[in-house]
Amino acid sequence: MSRTPRMTRALNTVLGPIVKGYEEPDRSWAKAVAQVEKKAGTEDRQFADDLGVIVRGAAEIPRLSPLGWSLILADVKARYVNRLRVNHLLAEHPEIADEQITAPVIVCGLPRTATTLAHRVLSASPEHRAPLLWEMQNTGLEDPRSEQKLIKQMEQGAGLMERFAPDIPHIHPINVDRPEESMFLLPHGSHWPVLHGLMPSYSAWAAQRDQTADYEYLKSCLQVLQHGRATKRWFLKYPAHLADMDTILKVFPDATFVWTHRDPVTVIGSFCSLMETFWGMYQHDTDRQVIGRFALDHLVEQVNRGLELRRNLPPASIVDVPYHKLSADPFTEVPRLYAAIGATWTTRDQEHLADVVAKPKGTPSHRYDLSDYLDPAEVEQTFGPYNRLLDRLDLRDAELTVEL
Repeated sequence: MSRTPRMTRALNTVLGPIVKGYEEPDRSWAKAVAQVEKKAGTEDRQFADDLGVIVRGAAEIPRLSPLGWSLILADVKARYVNRLRVNHLLAEHPEIADEQITAPVIVCGLPRTATTLAHRVLSASPEHRAPLLWEMQNTGLEDPRSEQKLIKQMEQGAGLMERFAPDIPHIHPINVDRPEESMFLLPHGSHWPVLHGLMPSYSAWAAQRDQTADYEYLKSCLQVLQHGRATKRWFLKYPAHLADMDTILKVFPDATFVWTHRDPVTVIGSFCSLMETFWGMYQHDTDRQVIGRFALDHLVEQVNRGLELRRNLPPASIVDVPYHKLSADPFTEVPRLYAAIGATWTTRDQEHLADVVAKPKGTPSHRYDLSDYLDPAEVEQTFGPYNRLLDRLDLRDAELTVEL
């Protein structure tokens, strides 16, 4: 059964005769670029050209819907708007580039391994700082009056998105005024096909790309968000940072990685379910077998790359966090995690931990069945090298069945 809501299907029927931009993606993107540059009064040609690769890749998505195309084009356009905003601030206030981003902590690991929980408990301390969703999409200097207006507008947009994909709040709740994944400040990466659908030409292009410039842009955004505000230690989170640890250390040489771990058989079923929910916003129909194959190949590539990079990193730069321990006993594990990254665990942190880790009341369980997407035995065998690491480090949990 399709997860695409009736409202989304109806809207695609209405938009079908109107939205045709994906038939000429280069022309559509050129028009969008011209609009952005005219309003901003400036340009960043290389950045715009690179974003155009995303737009061309999006046009390749099988069964791409009119709504899906419109949402992707709007997202890419908004990223260009933000880039020009940041460029303008750096030109107007060159001292921003002198802001020191000291000893950031990067939370990574396979998706659905408690990266969100780890990020939440680490960034909750008053001495710590994580970029909020609205800040990453509207990166600027402190302005309380405009901030409230932006947050309200984005909350309305988030509410509309939930109508297109009502399962999202149960799988990955999104709040515009809370910390979110730093992919929102990374123009390129695997998040585009993961969230939208197969994009062969873009994936091939991105795989050969040197991402140093992307992480330098992320750093510039953090410098903007830090300028004029209290200086705190930054905490970033995005599962796919796992495969970019070497590049991250080029830009943030004193970074510490918090690598969360969970049994891959459980992870990939949850991840496939998440992908199916997101793909349903952008495609007329979704194919679970295609999702399963893409998810398995993608996650194995990510974790193997992480294992390869790990061999050449200083042991002290990686802190391993097992999902089952963090979830089962946060009052023991979170203070240990703070100590491992050189942070101070305070009485206030202890008092507020229960609120930080609590799920909203009435949140339904995330239900899925791995066998809808893949053979569990194949998943277990494919992740052999990673499982051996978990066993060696005593990090493997007992989750051998699908979470219900």
